[in-house]
Amino acid sequence: MNKTLLIIKREFIAKVRNKSFIVMTFLSPLLFVAIGVFVGYLSTMKAEQKTIAIHDETGRFVSEFKSDKEYKYLNLSQVDLKILKDSIVSESYEGFLVIPKVDDNTKLQKGIEYISNDSPSVSFIEDLEDIIAKKITAENFQKAGLDTLAIKNAKADVTINLEKATGEETLKGLNEIKIIIGGAFGYLIMMFIILYGNMVMRSVIEEKTSRIIEVIISSVKPFQLMMGKIIGTSLAGILQFLIWAVLGLTAMFILSSMFGVQMGASAGVQAQSVSTSGSDIQMYIREIWNLPIATILISFVVYFIGGYFLYSSFYASIGAAVDNETDSQQFLLPIIMPLILGVYIGFFTVINDPHGTIATVFSMIPLTSPIVMMMRIPFGVPLWQIIVSMLILFGTFLLVVWFAAKIYRVGILMYGKKPTWKELIKWLRY
Repeated sequence: MNKTLLIIKREFIAKVRNKSFIVMTFLSPLLFVAIGVFVGYLSTMKAEQKTIAIHDETGRFVSEFKSDKEYKYLNLSQVDLKILKDSIVSESYEGFLVIPKVDDNTKLQKGIEYISNDSPSVSFIEDLEDIIAKKITAENFQKAGLDTLAIKNAKADVTINLEKATGEETLKGLNEIKIIIGGAFGYLIMMFIILYGNMVMRSVIEEKTSRIIEVIISSVKPFQLMMGKIIGTSLAGILQFLIWAVLGLTAMFILSSMFGVQMGASAGVQAQSVSTSGSDIQMYIREIWNLPIATILISFVVYFIGGYFLYSSFYASIGAAVDNETDSQQFLLPIIMPLILGVYIGFFTVINDPHGTIATVFSMIPLTSPIVMMMRIPFGVPLWQIIVSMLILFGTFLLVVWFAAKIYRVGILMYGKKPTWKELIKWLRY
């Protein structure tokens, strides 16, 4: 046991003292913020205005197209179609819309064309179709003797106000906020598992290729060495996360103070004033604070440890079985696929039905539970489900590490031969 602790200490200190670890610990949050600001800035940038020519032979629709910052519509109904097509080829216009002269609206609906060099966006074509459809619908109403103004006034505009059972007002889009928060923690777990799992694998490969491993295992058992590497690297990851958590909570307190959102027992009283003032930013911050933050943070640490231990056992055994990283690629894809599956299940299933069968089942399967369960927790998950999921995860780890240790023990001294899946299965029987 003392030898295992020495290995854990050695791996932890080696990772923490690494310059890249120190730089990324404090630089990564700034990079995430910078990327968010940059994406926000790009979204505010306006694209160059595109010119669209309208060739309306009926003369009934051209006035319905209003220019905006994105598109400029020109009435070129009197220009010959051949000249317009030549203008498209020379890129004088982005495209042109041809509305033929047809008396029957039913035929007209199928005879309109948009001509351009490049394929237009789906939303742009849908906007054009919507403008023309509204005009034709209004004409059909008039032909049928219907009062279009009365129909317009009769249309209802319903707004549903959201409220909790406690009487507090809540917000639309709260589920999206929850999946973003849960998805961020789930993605962090996946990133940590891949990042630190690769560190364990590289460490084993480096010691194996340099033959240092032969000296090390003369003093310790292969299983102790494998567990020491896994635990030592995981402690470095937990330290990095704790630093990020402190920085994140500090930022939340600063934002709460800036926008005057009170926490704790006064949150309920604050809700009334927030509702009266109509400040969405205050309400969003209050809703975030009302999430099970303690459960999220504790679960993140537990699922990170469990998921990392589980996958690092695979990484360590692969590192022991191969002589270089190139040979390891054939074994890595089956390991990464469950993590990717967990992310897809989370984003496409949890947001729509966080307590449904699919989300619940995959939050119990140990290979996907660290990601899927972290995405479910912001929506409120029964404590017993979290506990059962964690027990299954760590129970699976104990089973996997027993098999991984067999591969590690045999492969650590194997040189010069590229292993196959068949040989790995053989090693499990030794």
